[in-house]
Amino acid sequence: MRRSRLVVFLGSLLLAVGAALTGAAPAQASEAAATGYVALGDSYSSGVGAGSYISSSGDCKRSTRAYPQLWAAANSPSSFSFTACSGARTDEVLSSQLSPLNSTTGLVSISVGGNDAGFADVMTTCVLQSDSACISRINTARAYVSTTLPGKLDTVYTAIRSRAPSAQVVVLGYPRFYKLGQSCLGLSETKRRAINDASDHLNSAIAQRAQSHGFTWGDVRGTFTNHEICSGSSWLHSVNWLNIGESYHPTAAGQSGGYLPVFNSAA
Repeated sequence: MRRSRLVVFLGSLLLAVGAALTGAAPAQASEAAATGYVALGDSYSSGVGAGSYISSSGDCKRSTRAYPQLWAAANSPSSFSFTACSGARTDEVLSSQLSPLNSTTGLVSISVGGNDAGFADVMTTCVLQSDSACISRINTARAYVSTTLPGKLDTVYTAIRSRAPSAQVVVLGYPRFYKLGQSCLGLSETKRRAINDASDHLNSAIAQRAQSHGFTWGDVRGTFTNHEICSGSSWLHSVNWLNIGESYHPTAAGQSGGYLPVFNSAA
């Protein structure tokens, strides 16, 4: 009897290891692909900075190299709606992006919150003005993230769940922008550290609200580690004077190597 139990145990263990190595992730992706997928959010989801923009998307700048498009191409969901848009705030997501959601939607991705907190103005201030002006503007943004943004996120997340009651919802965050302690042209170390800390603060606020709604949090800071600006292998644009809107956004490598693996794990 003991020998029989040992054989059964070892067989189960081998099956579990085999599934972990070969079968679990594809099965999960296959389940998600059998349902409709809707990609919501801001420029980090639309793919600003990755190039290869879909002409019909206009100013929303949806890229064929953005993680939602890459996931859909690899997994062939039963339907795919890509409504993420450059510059979108929570209010724009509510007013113009949610119409594809319905009771058959099985998978939703979203990144939103950075524009509400004044991301573009923060970065403009920090690039063009003094350390003290940069930190002052960051502190204003941090206060907004602490006091106002959570309610805005709750409204969006509640609307998503109401429209797509059965969906797996993956909320993706933002990378840290700078690798610290490096010799690097541009912003001072004081500014870089304050920007990174503000990004962490924003991610913490978004993660808390996402998890409170039962959504899956997709933290991209790990995949972007050693690929920040000043790393020597950056997956983020620094200031791009030729196309200023792409500044501080992921490159195509940032979408495929930074965002897509995190979404793959969660979807």
